[in-house]
Amino acid sequence: MRSLAIVGSLVAALTVGGPEAANAAGPDHCGARTAVTVFRDGGVPLLDWRENLEFDGRGTLWVSHIVRNRVEGYAPDGTLKASFTVPGPGAIRRGPDGMMYVNFGVSPLMRDGGVMRFDPAATEPRPEKVFGGTPGINGLAIDSAGNLYLSRELATGILKVRPDGTRDEEWTRKADVFGANGLEIVGDQLYASVLVNGSSPVVRVPLADPARHTTVTRLSHTVLDGKFLDDLTFFGDGLVVAAFRSGELIRVDPATGRSCVLVDGLRMPTSVRVPRAFGDHDGRRELFVTEASGRVVRVTIG
Repeated sequence: MRSLAIVGSLVAALTVGGPEAANAAGPDHCGARTAVTVFRDGGVPLLDWRENLEFDGRGTLWVSHIVRNRVEGYAPDGTLKASFTVPGPGAIRRGPDGMMYVNFGVSPLMRDGGVMRFDPAATEPRPEKVFGGTPGINGLAIDSAGNLYLSRELATGILKVRPDGTRDEEWTRKADVFGANGLEIVGDQLYASVLVNGSSPVVRVPLADPARHTTVTRLSHTVLDGKFLDDLTFFGDGLVVAAFRSGELIRVDPATGRSCVLVDGLRMPTSVRVPRAFGDHDGRRELFVTEASGRVVRVTIG
């Protein structure tokens, strides 16, 4: 989520949605006991914006720092292990090949955008461009075949890019969701949180038939209560969505659309992920969150 997208979202909160959004019921609290601890301190809010994170399954947490144009790698104890330049880095995901993929050019000031790839096992990771020429992207998901899916906050259509770097234009045209932000694949379904919509919807897109996309839930009471949904992840038996404006993590049941607030009081959360092979951190009851405040925090449930 960038400054340009935030302005667009403010406008959209007043203009997008309609009667269905106005009748939506906002989520209550889940009732689970949660604790928030700081894994990495932030600096000046917005100026120290950390945008996204992902675990490589080899003991490193990778974090994109959009303002400082770098990707950082952290050990389980919070020690900085690696840092290298990526222009305007956004979403980070682990591919089926064990490589890490990161969007670049996410900042609105960047003329180019696309995806880079780096080896998380390298002593000094060196990112290489997978493809470019795609400004205005944000979220990223990767399926088991290595296809890339990219969201665009101020455009219609979730982009699908094949492993060879070519675009699947037909799939993209059918996945005509406007203003998508976070992306997460669960089984044969792609879930997208939508930033540019005052009703704060979460959408399900079948990978095999993207034209049959449906709205799972709408998380705002009215169009004036837009939560500015950012990234999302699969946790336990449901989705957890980061709500930038309201400072919440919201749990969503993808089968029923029921939702509840798992934790609130966060400082502009931008991404949420489950720890994987990261020291003694427990992926069954922990979540890690990046914030536009610059912090990386750990949420413990139960």
